[in-house]
Amino acid sequence: MPDRGFCCGGSPLGSPVDFGVEMARVRTRMEGIFRSREKARYVRAQTSGDLENVPTDKLQTKPSGHVLPYVGVACLGAILFGYHLAVVNGALEYLARDLGIAKDTVLQGWVVSTTLAGATVGSFTGGTLADKLGRIRTFQLDAIPLVIGAFLSATAQDVPTMIIGRLLAGFGIGISSAIVPLYISEISPTEIRGALGSVNQLFICIGILVALVAGLPLAGNPKWWRTMFTIAIFPAVLMALGMAVCPESPRWLFQQGKLSQAETAMKKLYGKEKVAEVMHGLRAGGEGSTESDAGWFDLFSKRYWKVVSVGAALFLFQQLAGINAVVYYSTAVFRSAGISSDVAASALVGASNVFGTIIASSLMDKRGRKSLLITSFIGMAASMLLLSLCFTWKSLAPYSGTLAVLGTVLYVLSFSLGAGPVPALLLPEIFASRIRAKAVALSLGMHWVSNFVIGLCFLSVVNRFGIATVYLGFATVCVLAALYIAGNVVETKGRSLEEIERALSAAD
Repeated sequence: MPDRGFCCGGSPLGSPVDFGVEMARVRTRMEGIFRSREKARYVRAQTSGDLENVPTDKLQTKPSGHVLPYVGVACLGAILFGYHLAVVNGALEYLARDLGIAKDTVLQGWVVSTTLAGATVGSFTGGTLADKLGRIRTFQLDAIPLVIGAFLSATAQDVPTMIIGRLLAGFGIGISSAIVPLYISEISPTEIRGALGSVNQLFICIGILVALVAGLPLAGNPKWWRTMFTIAIFPAVLMALGMAVCPESPRWLFQQGKLSQAETAMKKLYGKEKVAEVMHGLRAGGEGSTESDAGWFDLFSKRYWKVVSVGAALFLFQQLAGINAVVYYSTAVFRSAGISSDVAASALVGASNVFGTIIASSLMDKRGRKSLLITSFIGMAASMLLLSLCFTWKSLAPYSGTLAVLGTVLYVLSFSLGAGPVPALLLPEIFASRIRAKAVALSLGMHWVSNFVIGLCFLSVVNRFGIATVYLGFATVCVLAALYIAGNVVETKGRSLEEIERALSAAD
């Protein structure tokens, strides 16, 4: 069977009730911040470039705008992200029978892996489109491959049609993976940017949950897999229609010199009372400079390479830390502990992921991104070490099943606290405006490439070295990741994107 891992910064399952509570909490925080009657004042970036020592006590005027509905529309792309990655796991056995490839694991592997290949290309394309056409138009164009891909997958009568459908769907979610966190980061108020960025991760979990629930009728209706793919058409259409009423990113408009349109977007997002303050920040941050958008080769220049390499490294560490391996083996681990239901295993792993993500969302703007990342990778290293010992220490044999379940749950919980949600949130914050879209796309491309390679090689490596050794290797990667983050990642909590850009520029 192909790799069952379908995590891309997240693992299966979320609860709609938990998600509703979290969204209500974010709205409450947002309104509480916006009700401040104190006159706004600006934080000046220190010429030393020491970003982490810049004060964070920014007082806000009372705005009349509302960002949350637009974040919700954008996160339809995150739902599709999770859904398309997960839907094939339940449907594969049944579509393989209908398409005559039940005994051909190679072709089944192509049905699964072409989505990752398409996503790799899509992530790079999304960055270019976002720079040239804007964030809103890119969202709308993204709906085209998502709709066509879902339709071809649902109606496929042969393997080539199915593979083309999965490739197009992958291309679409690749664009979504780049554009959703970028748009959310650029429109979110500084004080709750971390919380809203984490909502993206929750929507990915919801997408995976919907895919799991959509597969329940398969046991009684083997043809239901076609309906499962059809379901994916509707969020894509809603995203395209919803984006028609969403404001463009003010930062992109300002970068293009469209000042009046930028002001209109600001009024819609934050209220007219905030326009002067945001415009001041954009001008101070150089967003309206005469420099054109960066080309792909500019990302590798001395000016930008250091920060771009941090973004690529974060996603590389995220994948090399073993999240897909843990999900792949979670069913076997839970069976060893007497949990025979695959649905129950997925529910336990998914509940851990959602619970951790909710905690991360509440801490993102308090503890900060960097501390959560370090804590997350240290927790993942400890969990991987526990899993490795469960398979090697004979003295633990009587408790190996229980300890393995504990290690798996703790790993997923640790992952969701930082390594899962933080990279996609942090990268749009640390990249300068003229490279932001392409740099995010490049980093997401690293994610998809490493995901594909690990999925391709994982089983061969396990067969050669054994799962205990592989888990120990993952633990080592987690420790290295924590050390790298401690030395190279800056804290961004409480800073506007413009303040971050000025401070990083001064540090170069």
